[in-house]
Amino acid sequence: MPSPPKTQYAKSGDLHIAYQVMGTGPLDLVFVPGFVSHLEYQWEHPESARFLERLSSFSRLIRFDKRGTGLSDRVGGIPTLEQRMDDVRAVMDAVGSERAALFGISEGGPMSLLFAATYPERTSALVLYGSYARRAWAPDHPFGRTGEEMGRIIETMEREWGGPVGVEIWVPSMAGDERFRHWWANYLRLAGSPGTAVSVMRMNMEIDVRHVLPVIRVPTLVIHRTGDRLTRVEQGRYLAERIPGARLAELPGDDHVPFFNSDQIIDEVEEFLTGTRHATEADRVLATVLFTDIVGSTERAAALGDRKWRELVEGYYLLARRELTRFRGREVDTAGDGFFASFDGPARAVRCAEAIAAGVRSLGIEIRAGLHTGECEVIGDKVGGIAVHIGARVASLARAGEVLVSSTVKDLVAGSGISFEDRGTQTLKGVPGEWRLFAVAPVS
Repeated sequence: MPSPPKTQYAKSGDLHIAYQVMGTGPLDLVFVPGFVSHLEYQWEHPESARFLERLSSFSRLIRFDKRGTGLSDRVGGIPTLEQRMDDVRAVMDAVGSERAALFGISEGGPMSLLFAATYPERTSALVLYGSYARRAWAPDHPFGRTGEEMGRIIETMEREWGGPVGVEIWVPSMAGDERFRHWWANYLRLAGSPGTAVSVMRMNMEIDVRHVLPVIRVPTLVIHRTGDRLTRVEQGRYLAERIPGARLAELPGDDHVPFFNSDQIIDEVEEFLTGTRHATEADRVLATVLFTDIVGSTERAAALGDRKWRELVEGYYLLARRELTRFRGREVDTAGDGFFASFDGPARAVRCAEAIAAGVRSLGIEIRAGLHTGECEVIGDKVGGIAVHIGARVASLARAGEVLVSSTVKDLVAGSGISFEDRGTQTLKGVPGEWRLFAVAPVS
């Protein structure tokens, strides 16, 4: 992955709005985030980063953190849609964008609608994902959220902010992935305070831009996942039916956040804005992926405190990287206490995992490790694809101190002298079929 773009600031009134620009495509695309966001931490997850890279492959992608969130100035009170619309205009002015397509996510949709209606000469097109014209239920809007429903969500959010709150609603496909849960918790915490989050959610219940819809005169694409657990698909249908000439793309899935399992979304956006689908055909290679993380990390971190926990994790990473060099593996990513590496030989990957598991005991910790071999997409210096997801799911099922592998790995290392213990057939969350897993047997 190339280096993330530099964060810069545009002046909107008395406030500073953080923004990033990347890509050199023929059209400007302003990404209007939903809820809360953090420009820089979004790059810390490989799927999220890939989402941004794909958008920037056919556009000059302009992203920003709304006032009060992420890296932008904090504010007293909750900004109005009009104030946030001014922030879009300020960022566009700062980067010299006379006219741009707007890509509004969730609550970013109403703001994008208002901008397109107010400044049609500066809006080339409009894309709305997981969005709505009105969040709240009403007799003439029966698919909105009731006050009671949103009250429960807000109460949980305020009580559990700082952890992976809402992951089962916002990104259910990743809810069983501990590495993702850690990233999600950090992302939310960096993006806004619990007070900000609660205030934004309450403000969302007051949004109603239904009267704006017939005024929209720019080409519009509405994308909605049919199983979206936060914003029902009927909300997307409502938008498409009432915006003149709008096109509706209903996609399978139940994630509200667009960054994950995003290829279909980006294909729709690219075709709508450019007329073609030029999804980059990534190189594909056979690779063995290794995932490790610390057992009981949350409890251990709480017991040690931030500084000592950070030192412990750094020691764990140092040891893992030393073994990685020894067994000719390649570090792909780290997140929290998770370590992700790839190998061009499965036997070396297993030996490396064993060495890491044995070595970290001197630090007073245990890890779990999971491996899978499969065809991976090579995207820059990262690897992705279903094989990576399988490896992560296998790791999540490993016991303390255990190196757990898929049957593919076991079969490929036949004759290497590595012994295994059958762990039976398992279902891997989000992965079709059943999978036979094996634990590497300790050397007697």
